[in-house]
Amino acid sequence: MKYLIVGLGNIGEGYKDTRHNIGFTVLDAMAMESNISFIEKRYGAVCEIRYKGRDLFLLKPSTFVNLSGNAVNYWLRKENIPLENMLVIVDDIALPLGSIRMRPKGSDGGHNGLAHISTILATNDYPRIRIGIGSSFRKGAQINFVLGKWDSEEKKFMADRISIVIDMIKSFAYAGIELTMTSFNKVGKVPSPEKDPPTPAQRD
Repeated sequence: MKYLIVGLGNIGEGYKDTRHNIGFTVLDAMAMESNISFIEKRYGAVCEIRYKGRDLFLLKPSTFVNLSGNAVNYWLRKENIPLENMLVIVDDIALPLGSIRMRPKGSDGGHNGLAHISTILATNDYPRIRIGIGSSFRKGAQINFVLGKWDSEEKKFMADRISIVIDMIKSFAYAGIELTMTSFNKVGKVPSPEKDPPTPAQRD
């Protein structure tokens, strides 16, 4: 069984360790855990991890977030991976910092990366994990916040949350999405702080 695990983000040093690149950060941590390096190929950096008889094909698109669907479509076809075996990791300002939510399908929620994937694939019926980055920014400063880097306390807190996401990815491949959601969605939930109200859907 083969799975495509896609972490969304933007390439380039200027985007490294930014909130918007949490998908890249998760896959980098997962590859490091397995002592495997990414290789630059068409439409992105890729590597393969073997886990309990499953082949996990990790992809960090090089198309920038807004054109993520091009990379996803290419590698799904090249590796002959069914859509239900694809999992996309994205950031979400509508969730509290560190909150983790897995869903089998759904709208793009205003995330341009998911929107482009859904447009290119002509469906939004594919699994995804949304990772909350919070919304502690003043009006008009959303873009700077999303493309900003974590502060030291946030980075330390998110390291533990990233470990949970990696466990979810492995569970998704081994046990399936329903059992994974049952096991992890409550664990992944982080309460919203009173000063962190719901915000409009994220835009790149």
